Amino acid sequence: MLDLQGKTVLVTGASRGIGAAIAGQAAKAGARVLVHASSPGAAIEAVAASIGAPASDVICEDLSLADAGFRLFDRALGASGKIDGVVNNAGIYIESFLGGARADWTASWMKTHAVNVQAPADVCHAAIDHFRETGGGIVVNVASRAGHRGDSIDGAAYAASKGAVLAMTKTFARQLAAENMLFYAIAPGWVETRMAPKDIEARSKAVSEIPLGRVADPEEVAAMCVFLLTGACASATGATFDINGASYVR
Repeated sequence: MLDLQGKTVLVTGASRGIGAAIAGQAAKAGARVLVHASSPGAAIEAVAASIGAPASDVICEDLSLADAGFRLFDRALGASGKIDGVVNNAGIYIESFLGGARADWTASWMKTHAVNVQAPADVCHAAIDHFRETGGGIVVNVASRAGHRGDSIDGAAYAASKGAVLAMTKTFARQLAAENMLFYAIAPGWVETRMAPKDIEARSKAVSEIPLGRVADPEEVAAMCVFLLTGACASATGATFDINGASYVR
């Protein structure tokens, strides 16, 4: 049984999809879960209610803004006093069209980097500072299959951002393991969320490339994430866990 009794975990991007599933399973495992969303709304309120989190454990920050990752962690720490684990799940996908205006290209890359790379990096920075004071902790960064194999021609910014997350995770794992800080990455393929293809033709093509025959369920990603948060396999620090139905095997 997954056991997070007595632990406090911060989950970013928890209003729906993978983040909501992680929050739910972490709470079921006994953790106090601080949930983040980009802005207030019914979705994050529903997630908080489902796990019994008070309003003070709901933190809203627009991660595209400068220093938002630092503010997010500091506010979470202010609410809880101690954080044992962090899940950097929040992310965006913005197409970066080669055939579009250069200003749009630049804007898409900048915003993708801000949310998908800079914000989780800043959360990691703040978490590392905190973990050094408390004796250690665990970070799980949610990346993507695209960070390994690339994406569509218009998804270069997204793929590059997730590749950066993987490299960041490995670096922190290698350099901080001796300080009892563990870092893991999860690289999902298609998951049954808003980002999964919905139209029949695209859906059929996506599924045809998955040997398992279906896209992953958010609960599957959450189960792996919660297992890693338990620290049950510390020697796996630095590893990336692929959840893609064998559609990309390294």
